[in-house]
Amino acid sequence: MSSDLPLTPAAWKDRLAALPGDPGHIPAFFFGHGSPLLALSHNHLSLPRQVVEHAGPESLFAAFLRDFGPALLAKYKPKGILVLSAHWETEGAQLVTDYGDENPLLMDYHGFPPELYELEFVSRGDATLSRRAVDLFHKAGIRARLTGPDEARGRDGRGFEGPGLDHGVFVPFRLMFGQEFRDVPIVQASIDGSLSPEANWACGKALTELRDEGILILSGGLTVHNLRDRKNFAPQTADPLVREFNEAVSSAISVSDPIARKTALFALTQHNGFRLAHPREEHFVPIYVAAGAGEQDAVAFGK
Repeated sequence: MSSDLPLTPAAWKDRLAALPGDPGHIPAFFFGHGSPLLALSHNHLSLPRQVVEHAGPESLFAAFLRDFGPALLAKYKPKGILVLSAHWETEGAQLVTDYGDENPLLMDYHGFPPELYELEFVSRGDATLSRRAVDLFHKAGIRARLTGPDEARGRDGRGFEGPGLDHGVFVPFRLMFGQEFRDVPIVQASIDGSLSPEANWACGKALTELRDEGILILSGGLTVHNLRDRKNFAPQTADPLVREFNEAVSSAISVSDPIARKTALFALTQHNGFRLAHPREEHFVPIYVAAGAGEQDAVAFGK
């Protein structure tokens, strides 16, 4: 981990306070959406200590999310939130939710205690924002359509299906915005199921006009996601190549020149540690969505 990263509450609060403050041109953000562990009570956290300390409800990561959400609302006063998650990928067309006055939740996980299937996050959609996102995809030459309130969805047709915001959205958003959050509408769009950096960059770039229309774009994933090797949950126990990869991500997103930054970000999938950090790419490509949406801007919250 880079010593320049804001890894304490005081450090990240300073960085959040220093974010560009123009509500007329809101930055696009890639953020770590965590896992269902963020919502577990301590009664069920019978997991390795390093996992709980770095991914559980009392972790520094959870504390950051609790500060991150309110800081974004206070600084940008968004008219809406468009969120993309590693847990919703589609091929052939980008899909955009259109759930109306209440967003349902998709409990797209298994094997957890019953409490995780009773979680609540009350929010609303916005048909105007949903249609605007689809129109922007079309304008960029990308196929897209709305999903209806009852349309089943899943990860590229695999795993759990049903309508709703997935856990890559509602789990972190409960920390960021509270369990009931109707003040700002939330619409979710899918990432490109090809998992191509180029295709997902294009998706983000297509949506960039929303930033000038008062819409906050949040693209959620993880810089390291390898559930087969729990030691990678914590920097102290992670494989050295995984730590090197994480450092390379930090360096790439901090490049000031937009063209050089894009080159550095695309090179990350060729890093020797990439496959150790990501056996499959779905949790990493959301970084390209956010970078595409902010292609010409300075980095607001990297190193």
